[in-house]
Amino acid sequence: MATDDDTGRAFDTTADRRAAGPDTPTHDVSEVSVPRRVTGRPADWRRALWISLLAFCVWLALDAPTLQHNAQVSPVGTRRTVSLDLVGPIAAVSRGLGLGHVVSGLNDLLGRQGNRPGNGTAVVPKRPASPETTTPTTLPLPTAISPIRPSVHSQLRVLVLGDSLGIDLGNALVPDLLGTGVVHATLDGQVSTGLTRPDYFDWPTELATDLPVDNPQLVIIMMGANDGQDFLGPPDVPYGTPQWRSMYATRVSDFMDEAASNGAQVLWVGMPPMQNPVLSAKMSTINSIDEAQAAKHERVTFLSSWTILGTAQGQFTPYLTTPDGESVNVREPDGTHIAPGGAEILSQAVIAAFRDGLHIDLPK
Repeated sequence: MATDDDTGRAFDTTADRRAAGPDTPTHDVSEVSVPRRVTGRPADWRRALWISLLAFCVWLALDAPTLQHNAQVSPVGTRRTVSLDLVGPIAAVSRGLGLGHVVSGLNDLLGRQGNRPGNGTAVVPKRPASPETTTPTTLPLPTAISPIRPSVHSQLRVLVLGDSLGIDLGNALVPDLLGTGVVHATLDGQVSTGLTRPDYFDWPTELATDLPVDNPQLVIIMMGANDGQDFLGPPDVPYGTPQWRSMYATRVSDFMDEAASNGAQVLWVGMPPMQNPVLSAKMSTINSIDEAQAAKHERVTFLSSWTILGTAQGQFTPYLTTPDGESVNVREPDGTHIAPGGAEILSQAVIAAFRDGLHIDLPK
């Protein structure tokens, strides 16, 4: 038996237990489990939070173009407007830095079939009608309109208008036209715009400003990617209803009239198929309205891009194959916008339409 120096309480020692014999009950406080107070590093929740925020920012930068277009085609309202305001600047930076190609490369590494070469064929420009219509897509101008033969001293004045896909086209088309040496071309592109939301951007007013400044002989228009939505009310006019179709046709027709008001010829380039089947169906509807209205205007020609940037069957494809077997990336990873390779293919189709349908003689 021993005594605790601090408390004076007696406790058994090992020698005491041995002396007491095997039948004597003993109690060894050294074997009692005493809870310990944990005094290590605090939980690393702050570090985890920062890592999560960093991962979110990286994802947002890479996927911003897709998020932007999802907002563009969402129902009209405050939520859509706020989303566009927040995501728009990030998407612009993402496109400017080419971050979308990082996503494309990762998709290839992960073996995602949708972004692999070989899903489409034949980049030779074709101009069949979009799925909802059977009328010719490139209509010859009436013989009363004289052919245009631009030269170095008498250059053809071209104005290119459009939404973000129109910008994709214009970024390839304008340099190609300037490279002929006989064309003066100007691009006026506005992201996230169209004809259904003049409250967001008023294209007729913009065109009224452009025409006296550029005095174009040819106006090229590519827009509609953002138009598959309701018309604002009150009351709102739901997308796809007969009233909506009538209103949209009127706006398209009026815009065509305005574009040709100073005597210019107008080439309206239709939307390509989209990866999202719902959005692609909307683009087919919008194309059919655009084409029908172009057929009613003497100075307007419609050019379908449905199989120029899609498969021969009119399906979405991120890649096309040239006649010599080269794979060309024609669409951005978001499944909506046009990649530089696709923009160049569409540019050459537009220039071919100059010669074949518009009777504009450009150097080859």
